[in-house]
Amino acid sequence: MATTTTDVHPVDEIPPLRQLAAFGLQHVLAMYAGAVAVPLIVGAAMKLSPADLAYLITADLLVCGIATLIQCVGFWRFGVRLPIMQGCTFAAVSPMVLIGTTEGGLPAVYGSVIVAGLAIMLLAPVFGRLLRFFPPLVTGTVILIIGVSLLPVAGNWAAGGAGAKDFGEPKNLALAGFVLAVVLGVQRFAPVFLSRIAVLIGIVVGVAVAVPFGFTDFGGVGDADWVGVSTPFHFGAPEFRASAIVSMLVVALVTMTETTGDLIAVGELTGREVEPRPLADGLRADGLSTVLGGVFNTFPYTAYAQNVGLVGMTRVRSRWVVAAAGGILVLLGLLPKLGAVVAAIPAPVLGGAGLVMFGTVAASGLRTLARVGFKGNDNLTVVAVSVAIGMLPVGVPTVYEKFPDWFQTVMNSGISAGCLSAILLNLLFNHLPARRSSLPAKDGSLPAADGSAAVGDAAGLPVGGGEEAVEQSREETV
Repeated sequence: MATTTTDVHPVDEIPPLRQLAAFGLQHVLAMYAGAVAVPLIVGAAMKLSPADLAYLITADLLVCGIATLIQCVGFWRFGVRLPIMQGCTFAAVSPMVLIGTTEGGLPAVYGSVIVAGLAIMLLAPVFGRLLRFFPPLVTGTVILIIGVSLLPVAGNWAAGGAGAKDFGEPKNLALAGFVLAVVLGVQRFAPVFLSRIAVLIGIVVGVAVAVPFGFTDFGGVGDADWVGVSTPFHFGAPEFRASAIVSMLVVALVTMTETTGDLIAVGELTGREVEPRPLADGLRADGLSTVLGGVFNTFPYTAYAQNVGLVGMTRVRSRWVVAAAGGILVLLGLLPKLGAVVAAIPAPVLGGAGLVMFGTVAASGLRTLARVGFKGNDNLTVVAVSVAIGMLPVGVPTVYEKFPDWFQTVMNSGISAGCLSAILLNLLFNHLPARRSSLPAKDGSLPAADGSAAVGDAAGLPVGGGEEAVEQSREETV
């Protein structure tokens, strides 16, 4: 008997080909600007030639696509098999610029990246077992921080792109507002299929309006090559320097923390809860992709939160859609002329769409926090302080500039800073023995009223949590 759609989880459904292409292209456009920003920043800081910069970008797109396919499709113990887009992590930008300009150039960068990728693969099972430290109180807070910390990125795009000569001009904000209006209008009034590609339609309409008003220039498309293949160690054999490796290992811990938050967020949005083994598989895929990045002349990889927001906004949960996006990225990496077409999309167009997507991530965090009880406990303090610490480097980017490099690497990422704060504060207020006996079951994942663990865990720490446990503990307390 043929398998019906009711037998298949939405994550595993394969939409028709035309929908795969449209939904996949939408994911590519959502993450493209962020994906190419890392090689642009690192290459510019190292004063690479335009040809080398173009090579970095095409190599990045190629490995982005491969990394996305590994994460979504998976093989053996690699890949979380959820709709997750992969891209270069911004947490590695500052250390890589420092290594590249003072400690041996790109060969030293790629040597440290390869070691960091191997370390991520080795540490993946350890992080998988840490999932019990992420009850709804922590996951909701982390997802909220992810969304809010991305909003300044959308704001910079809407204003014209950081460093643009016309940054903040009313025309840029007007274009972003127009795209936002188109996205919202399509999502509200269009048929179901079109509403699910509202971001793609908004970007296409935005580009169509931007061209006659001089917002973009497609002149670079003619200069781009038709075919380009990234070869291993194009910039020389990797060099393994101790100081560079230590810096990149700190970055690896930060990206693993961020990826954990993103994977849990996607699990919440798709209805497929991320358990310890799939989490370890997802992190192991990150490590493999990072090793490939070091071999094929690009950088460390992580899950992209902007695409998490797109999953929540469109409610398209199929991992095969994102796998199709990975295939498109591979094509863009092999066909530089196509990449140049996508690169010509004006920043304000992406900004208008980004406001919706990133806001959706933050709203998803609030939805998760709605499952948590806030009466008669200190959960509000956990959320308040964690969000404050997570937003500090976002609002004041130079707040930690006097601190050591390793500290800046960890704390300048609002996501990792907020995540660590939420975990530690949850342990402080909800898991110390003195609190455990007097204030049972505050958020559905703490020990029950009789002192036993709510979830069968030797440490008394939560795995997930749910509304039923909250209600039961309240009834017992009454």
